[in-house]
Amino acid sequence: MNPPRAIAVTGSTGLVGSALVDSLAQDNIRVLRLVRREARTEDEVAWNPTKQTIEAAKLEGIDAVVHLAGRNIVDRRWTPAFKKEIRDSRVLGTQLISKTIAELDQKPRVLVSASAIGYYGVRGSEVLTEESSAG
Repeated sequence: MNPPRAIAVTGSTGLVGSALVDSLAQDNIRVLRLVRREARTEDEVAWNPTKQTIEAAKLEGIDAVVHLAGRNIVDRRWTPAFKKEIRDSRVLGTQLISKTIAELDQKPRVLVSASAIGYYGVRGSEVLTEESSAG
């Protein structure tokens, strides 16, 4: 019998992340939640993107990483300082998770990352790139 699949999820308490975690659990997929505090259970992995620290050993042998973490963008005015905070929350987190999984002995098969996709609006099946206009 194959061991249960395992997927690490950043941003697991956010709107998309919590729905994803619930869906994965219904499919009997083990979820490792990356949390920005001390891990309290065996299914939590402590990480701090700002300090570039992570419990990398807990990620050995996972099948995939879904990276959804980043500063909430809707709770205040977008000042230059807040824009930097938003950007840093995504850049530093992505740097840390990608560097960490690249250094694992048993690497995951895939890294999926999503952030602020609402910028482009609803465009049907149109392929969107960073050069696409705002929606």
